[in-house]
Amino acid sequence: MLAGLGAVVAMTVSVVAAPAASAGQELPLPGFGDVVVDDAHERVFVSGGGAGNGIVVADFTGRVRHTIPNQLGADGLVLSADGTKLYAALSAGDAISVIDTATLTETARHPTGAGTCPTHLARTGDLIWFGYGCVDGTWSGKIGKLDPAAATPVSGDQQKDVRYQRAPLLSAAGGANGPLVAGQLSLSQSMVQVYGVSGGELSAGATGDVVGAGLYDTDITADGATLYSAAGGRDRVEAFASADLARRGAYAARPRPVAVSLSPDDRHLAAGALTTDAADVLIYEVGGVTPVNSIALDGGETVQPRGLSWSADRKRLFVVTRYQNDPEPHLEVERYPLGW
Repeated sequence: MLAGLGAVVAMTVSVVAAPAASAGQELPLPGFGDVVVDDAHERVFVSGGGAGNGIVVADFTGRVRHTIPNQLGADGLVLSADGTKLYAALSAGDAISVIDTATLTETARHPTGAGTCPTHLARTGDLIWFGYGCVDGTWSGKIGKLDPAAATPVSGDQQKDVRYQRAPLLSAAGGANGPLVAGQLSLSQSMVQVYGVSGGELSAGATGDVVGAGLYDTDITADGATLYSAAGGRDRVEAFASADLARRGAYAARPRPVAVSLSPDDRHLAAGALTTDAADVLIYEVGGVTPVNSIALDGGETVQPRGLSWSADRKRLFVVTRYQNDPEPHLEVERYPLGW
């Protein structure tokens, strides 16, 4: 759907309540890479980033139930279209692993080439796209493709003439035609590039630096029409038309927003910021003026970049946090984030 116009508004205590999230479960990981919700099995997958070698599996209460080992530098995660497979970008293993979501065992591993460091994943149809590049600051970041049905599944250099300062962040509408959005992370003036997808090939569309400085996260509606961004240089989550990057609203999120996640029906969005204020996560109706809910995390906890994900029924919002300077992530489960 096309998001309506939102408004940047001053927040007051009288407008919205701020219940605390459930106490977070510390995860046995050295850092945080990505979080994905598997509704069919009521599981939450959390990866540990480039310094970790495993993926933690928690249940819908946030309790750790299993750890999938030998996932070298597991970072970006994405589910297959039918939910039966979890793909993990192994940034320290130069590969993408495939994990059966029922048995939690690895069933395949696709090498991406020596010195590629696949980091971020997105899916269009049955194709898995990966942002890769090992060295920051060299403008060697690129986009690769994994086609599980192809005789040669992995191919690189799919980004056309665009070059990225580091492995680009990817997000996509899940349909076969995308679009796919690539973002330059953490620059003084970040850029996003929109790609159409046809016949398994990318075609460059709208591009611009409208997201501002310090991009951390993006999300896109299921129909691909509207892109949302969380950039640390702004005090709001912003929306843009993916066709031409025209503005489509803004949602106050405190200084340094680092995470944005659309609800599965695209009717609400969650915005998280690096703040210890009384409202760490704000929930908006798309096109709304004021939040319908706000979530206060435990003292000292802050939302991690790209650390928000919804359950399909919208009755749970999973929030990955960090306590002060402790690198180990925590998983918080906020029940009824929409207030019902």
